[in-house]
Amino acid sequence: MALLLDHERRLICRFGRKLVEERMTRGTSGNLSIRNRRLGLLAISPSGLDYRATKPADIVVVDFDGQVHDGTRKPSSELALHLILYQHRDDIGAVVHTHSTFSTVLSCLGWDLPAIHYMLTPAGESVRCSRYATFGSTALAENALEAMTDRNAALLANHGLVAAGPDLDTAYATACETEFCAELYWRSKCVGQPNILDHAEMAKMTALFSSYGQK
Repeated sequence: MALLLDHERRLICRFGRKLVEERMTRGTSGNLSIRNRRLGLLAISPSGLDYRATKPADIVVVDFDGQVHDGTRKPSSELALHLILYQHRDDIGAVVHTHSTFSTVLSCLGWDLPAIHYMLTPAGESVRCSRYATFGSTALAENALEAMTDRNAALLANHGLVAAGPDLDTAYATACETEFCAELYWRSKCVGQPNILDHAEMAKMTALFSSYGQK
């Protein structure tokens, strides 16, 4: 018998392993979720479980009030972060939270990530750093939502990165490209003052990206 949100649970298991294998996070940190609009539910990774050992049955299904509908595990400690993004952003279908190195470095400095490279476009013209709040708290969720206004990613102060998209592939790709740009920015700042793309150029990139790739 198939699990409730079986497809979403399998995707979270697969991308959870990618988080570790591609060094987007370490240990059991970071978390992922997918919205199922038809059922009004979301699947989210469990708290503190090794991604390499996580099975579909370990993924937790909750509603948008945070009530568990299926699964025996405790949901991610950042459930409030995922919920607030779905509750306020109809365009979001999946959320990825990572502790990737260079994004976290910038977040520890309290720096925003400017448009150092056009591959930041899926995240937005820039990526803001949110105000600090304790992990797992409502305040962290609210600060992240504010930082993600008109953006698809935000740095979480002294914490990490959150990225979102219409599906998990897109959200994960946005997290990866943001980390790539964070590394470029940090390394550039170590040797000089990097050139930053202006608003007009990033607007042009947004238009170009809308027709990029296979549709």
